[in-house]
Amino acid sequence: MDWTRPINAYCERLDASYWAEPVNAVTNAAFLIAAFIMWRRVRGLGLPLANVLVAILAVIGVGSFLFHTHATAWASTADVIPIVLFILVYIFTANLHYWGLPIWAALGLTLLFFPYAALAAPVLQAAIPGLGGSAAYGTVAALIVIYGILLMRRHPETGRGLLIGAAILCASITFRALDQPLCDAFPLGTHFMWHILNGTMLGWMIEVYRRHMLAARAARG
Repeated sequence: MDWTRPINAYCERLDASYWAEPVNAVTNAAFLIAAFIMWRRVRGLGLPLANVLVAILAVIGVGSFLFHTHATAWASTADVIPIVLFILVYIFTANLHYWGLPIWAALGLTLLFFPYAALAAPVLQAAIPGLGGSAAYGTVAALIVIYGILLMRRHPETGRGLLIGAAILCASITFRALDQPLCDAFPLGTHFMWHILNGTMLGWMIEVYRRHMLAARAARG
């Protein structure tokens, strides 16, 4: 694989220069801001998985910035890997603490995300015209909805929090999918809204976990 292969995937980029996507690049600050806010909110609470999620959230901002400046295959990898890692760690966290599963079961159920996403992505592509490459993220939104609905009876506040997160992610995915179709009418593109809303959504998902754990501690007395 040619790791230096240039990638021109977004409306804002018109050439291969470093700052060809200034808005897409700068709006990655949303991830760093969300990470900083959530670091302040979870520090000292004894929630190691929350700290891991905060650290990954910050790395997502760095990786995405690299992709929207360098725009190469290696930068794309630096962009995608932290996102996948956040998804997996959050699913594991949800399985462990929202459902109260033992570690081995939480981990095993987390690994099922890969076959689930592989099967669900083409279904979403066929069902939602124009979704395209954003279908992979659509599978995440669908999974959050499933978890949110199933948790409504057991942990209603957590369930509602997850559904709010899914709604923000759906809005984010919409802007991501519209970037190229609206390019002629809006040359700046809409991908920057993916960054802003995604940073908000990922920070919110950590907040949902924080609130869940604090409520669980309060319930135990």
